[in-house]
Amino acid sequence: MAAETEVKVVAELWAVFLVLLAAFCGSFGSVYFKKGADRLEFSLKSLMGNTDLMRGVLIYGSSTIFYVVGIKGGELSVLFPLVSTGYIWVCLLSVRILGERMNTLKWAGIAFILLGVSLIGLGG
Repeated sequence: MAAETEVKVVAELWAVFLVLLAAFCGSFGSVYFKKGADRLEFSLKSLMGNTDLMRGVLIYGSSTIFYVVGIKGGELSVLFPLVSTGYIWVCLLSVRILGERMNTLKWAGIAFILLGVSLIGLGG
């Protein structure tokens, strides 16, 4: 019985890792969507030539694969809140890549996200 519990915990940690990886990758996808949107034109030639937009689609699509595989390995009520860590990554990447600024309210929001995800994780 103890071996079964150990295996389940490992599977759940693996699932947590994949969902967190999906959130991280999805954040990069969002940043590239923003970069691509800044030079968006609605013609097929322009869309296909928009490398940032295409990069965003590829990265975001990859993150979806990680997410789907990850949720197979645990309870959705525990894993889904981990997706909200993507908001944190988007904030940090926006500062780094897009030159955006953080303020006190944004930092407070990040703290609340971390607190909420932690509480849900402890409840699982």
